[in-house]
Amino acid sequence: MDFQLSQDQRALRAGIRDLLDGRFGRDRMRAAHERGGGVDRAWWRELGAAGVFALRLPETAGGVGLGLAESVLVFEEIGRALLPGPLAATQLAAGSVKGAAEGEAVVALAETGRPVGHLEGADALLVLDGDRTRLVTGGALRRLVREARPVRSLDPGTPLWRVPELSAYEGEALPDGARLRREGALLTAAEQLGSAARSLEAAVQHAGEREQFGSPIGAFQAVKHLCAGMLVRAGTARGAVYAAAVTGDPVEAAAAKLLADEAAVDNARDCLQVYGGMGFTWEADVHLRLKRAWLRAGQWLTAADAEEALAADLG
Repeated sequence: MDFQLSQDQRALRAGIRDLLDGRFGRDRMRAAHERGGGVDRAWWRELGAAGVFALRLPETAGGVGLGLAESVLVFEEIGRALLPGPLAATQLAAGSVKGAAEGEAVVALAETGRPVGHLEGADALLVLDGDRTRLVTGGALRRLVREARPVRSLDPGTPLWRVPELSAYEGEALPDGARLRREGALLTAAEQLGSAARSLEAAVQHAGEREQFGSPIGAFQAVKHLCAGMLVRAGTARGAVYAAAVTGDPVEAAAAKLLADEAAVDNARDCLQVYGGMGFTWEADVHLRLKRAWLRAGQWLTAADAEEALAADLG
């Protein structure tokens, strides 16, 4: 099976990277984190105009008409840029929530027993309860927001709210909840992959610039080993994520999420080691990637659930 990207896929990836580099560079990313996260509506509309949310809708419905594999490439670049917001939930609900495809509506993700990110200002709530999925909107959503309470978030780019029991809020049932959860997990895995790759890039760059005892720290064997391990983790995760995007297999998607979560978290940790104490300071971006990676690891499909899926397949 050939997993080489086509010319159109490479152009798509380059285009979204150029867009993010040009419109959501480091200054804008840092500003979003410094104001406590949340969704920048103007930027959300720019993403909608670029086709990020309508990427998989058919052209007859005003979409771009591409597939899951292309969405994975886009979300990999989104993860690399540390872009905040419930992007996966909004794309998955784009065909069901008015304005979501154009970036005029924000769809937040809610999972039973977990805090909800980006609830304030959300136009709809995509609720996951096992393999059942529904959209909470209108009066039910407004009541839920009134009854929610903010909680401290580890990730400064993702404000969180503790919500009451979600079963108390009615909503529109969506078909094939298992597929939505699987695809959400895969898009999140792609974000983790992009984050892991960016941590590797940052570590290698710093190791080449930072000097100790008259030599770049990248010349030291311990630092070389850290960077090599990061390269292996990112490469392994990329193969798993790309393969699952092509096959759509639930077990492969579970493996991809597991490997991508590990790559994002462990690469950020190793990048912190390469940076030394500088990595923990607010001025550095390394700790932001680690915190976001921790948060994403608990979304859509946890490590425990992914391991259960893999064990069941082996049995």
